[in-house]
Amino acid sequence: MPNTLRPVLATSAAVFRDGRVLLARRGREPSRGLWTLPGGRVEPGETLAAAAAREVMEEVGVTCHVLGVAGALDILQRDPAGALVGHFVVVSHAARWVGGEPAIGPEAEEVGWFLPAALPPETTEGLAGIVEAAYLLARADDAPEAQ
Repeated sequence: MPNTLRPVLATSAAVFRDGRVLLARRGREPSRGLWTLPGGRVEPGETLAAAAAREVMEEVGVTCHVLGVAGALDILQRDPAGALVGHFVVVSHAARWVGGEPAIGPEAEEVGWFLPAALPPETTEGLAGIVEAAYLLARADDAPEAQ
């Protein structure tokens, strides 16, 4: 029987406010208990940026302005025998906080603002690199335009 498993397109956003990035500790699988960026699946007809902003609002109650793509990661899930049971392609964005205070919910059991150089130790794989790339994008967006 052929494997019918296909990658699932997802998106996330590294939302920055006062030099800190918003992270959520996952309350559900995959990666339950790990700190990561708010995000989730892209819906049909939705752009990556729109999906990222929607997911941030749904997951933690924050409005953000998406600045651009910071990177992409493959999340491969395997069963105890090593067989592939899930594959997510997550396109992560840099974003700026617009409004709202982060709140916990069914997907985020804890939320917090962290310095990019001082992320908590229990994070999803590849998070530090994505946050670093997003931070550079956010800083470039802050730079005054050349005269």
